[in-house]
Amino acid sequence: MVNQEITTKFEKETGFSITRYELIMFLKEHGKSPQSTLQNALKIDSAAVTRHLKVLEDKHYVTRERNKANNREVFVSATAQANEALASCETHYDANSNKIHLPLSQAEEETLLDLLTRLVK
Repeated sequence: MVNQEITTKFEKETGFSITRYELIMFLKEHGKSPQSTLQNALKIDSAAVTRHLKVLEDKHYVTRERNKANNREVFVSATAQANEALASCETHYDANSNKIHLPLSQAEEETLLDLLTRLVK
């Protein structure tokens, strides 16, 4: 339930689902990559990668092209528009990162941060 709320809030704030954000960030960091590499890096099935890439392609955030030497392989690249959208997300985050007011004491915030950090490791 909490995970769903966080996911919904993330998408509302950034305009990206978490998975699509991860896809674009991977492409930003690694450049043009085979679709299978994206699938393996994000640990999601090929159908899910295809669906997410279709949405990103419709928004002009990625381009896909077949490998001329191996027609079964598809290369994916992030577009300039995707990089602009990511920069906008980062700017929005920087401007609003201190605006989250949790009903927690300083000690409770530190405990929460410690627990969340352990969860993602």
